[in-house]
Amino acid sequence: MSHYLNGKEKMDRTIHTERLLLRAPKLSDANWITKGLSNFTVAGNMLVPHPFEIDHALEWLLQEKNSNVPAEAQFCIDHQKDGGVGSVSFRRKSGNAQLGYWLDEHYWGRGIMSEAVKAAVQWYYASTRADIITSGVFHFNMASLAVQHKLGFVETGRSEVYCPARAADIEHIDTELTREAFEAAII
Repeated sequence: MSHYLNGKEKMDRTIHTERLLLRAPKLSDANWITKGLSNFTVAGNMLVPHPFEIDHALEWLLQEKNSNVPAEAQFCIDHQKDGGVGSVSFRRKSGNAQLGYWLDEHYWGRGIMSEAVKAAVQWYYASTRADIITSGVFHFNMASLAVQHKLGFVETGRSEVYCPARAADIEHIDTELTREAFEAAII
């Protein structure tokens, strides 16, 4: 399934899994994104403003609209029965793609994020020649760290990262995934 983007072709961001559709965000997603990210329980694990307002969602959606680079790709997660429930995104940082993701609290504990992140990482590695994806979690977010460990991410260090929802610098577990480790983990 290896195909690399040559810069001239349009990036396909449609991924089907057993229960989910990962797709390019659209402006009509703003309401459910705002609702999900305005929940402190979700925002307190992330680097998003709090309270999260519709203007924040629209800014994110408009910023994403023209990206055709895998290291800057964003996906909305649609649950087959319930519609939009979260997102997975890649951001270019220090020469690598940095993975970020969130899920509406009502869908926690169902394996949805593991399914979505696995699909997005498979897509990323199939779309690029890149070898490394970075990510991380706040030290108390063990569920998110478990998602990463299942896929082969390893801890590379600790840092302090400012969390807007908590208005504090929080210890952050920095992680990294190599293509080789990912392939070994999903076999």
